[in-house]
Amino acid sequence: MNNKSIPTSLFQSYWIAGYESSCHINTKGERLDMLAATQHDSQVDTDYALLRAAGISTARDAVRWPLVEKTPGNYDFSSFIPMLEAAKRHGVQVIWDVCHYGWPDGLDLLSPEFVTRFAQFSRALAQTVKNHSDETPFYSPINEISFFAWATGESGWFYPHLNHRGTEIKRQLVKAALACMNAIWEVDPRARFVHVDPVIRVIPKRDQLQFTQAAHNYTESQYEAWDMIAGRQAPELGGDPKYLDIIGVNYYHSNQWEYDGDRLRWEDAPRDERWMSFSQMLAQIHHRYQTDIFIGETSHFGAGRARWIAEIAAEIAVARVNDIPIAGICIYPILDRSDWLDPNHWHNSGLWDLHRNSDGKLVRVLHEEYAQALRQAQALLAVQECA
Repeated sequence: MNNKSIPTSLFQSYWIAGYESSCHINTKGERLDMLAATQHDSQVDTDYALLRAAGISTARDAVRWPLVEKTPGNYDFSSFIPMLEAAKRHGVQVIWDVCHYGWPDGLDLLSPEFVTRFAQFSRALAQTVKNHSDETPFYSPINEISFFAWATGESGWFYPHLNHRGTEIKRQLVKAALACMNAIWEVDPRARFVHVDPVIRVIPKRDQLQFTQAAHNYTESQYEAWDMIAGRQAPELGGDPKYLDIIGVNYYHSNQWEYDGDRLRWEDAPRDERWMSFSQMLAQIHHRYQTDIFIGETSHFGAGRARWIAEIAAEIAVARVNDIPIAGICIYPILDRSDWLDPNHWHNSGLWDLHRNSDGKLVRVLHEEYAQALRQAQALLAVQECA
């Protein structure tokens, strides 16, 4: 694959690669390390070289806070510096996740200490990045605050497996994100910040229209974290428009569903008439915030990968025609990933599948149908850009 990248004033390349970086504790009590599970940490040189060959020179990647700060206030960046150096060697611009669901053992998520230590860690990280690069740094302070709060505080899916505490946790994560940005700006005032969260749509079941308002309220909840960061909601947390720098919209096939019901099936033909196009959803985000927007995560799995990326590109083309600027598209994950609860189950969701050799090494194997669809998507948007 060798494709011309679309010029963009925000990121180095229009197409962006996302590496699955989760490091939370799952319902089995196991600490995950998805960068290690995919061997991206040990094969980062190979992975970044593959990106450049695919016409991609911007990536979303992560520093693993639980690995770096094993004892309070002591930072060992030896797991992170090789990634910094590989990015520099291959000319890959990286948007670094500062917290991708996981935090150090023994630290209470809801304690004031969480915010303080996260700010201190962020400051140390910013200094490390600055020591290794003269480029303007990009960070994602806390990955998917809304989903993170739901997974830890409502569904009990992530440690500490709480219920009915989602709003409290969301506020705490916003405070931590604000503290992170302030700490990083103290080190490098040039730093840019992306805030990624799923964009969703919830509708009532056809025979339960009495839940129309409840479904609307659920849909509106997707804006809470962004609004808090911008100071539009809960201003006592310290939010301000300056913090809501870049919005990352995460979108998958399951992001539209019935209230207390099933998802609307993207794969059906004809599709449910209540389905809202992605370009319409992007228009709503743009109208509300009037700031830089990019697609922070998107992809599908199995045989649907090619069809999905083709539809996403077509929807971005529609958005552009409607004067909705989209600054980039992040394919997430760019490498296949194993399941959070079953390391032997792989989702078949990457541009590259992972095949294990007899020596245990995970070999990157390009999924040809997906690759061809991506080439066509790249060409479609490149032609539109030049028109």
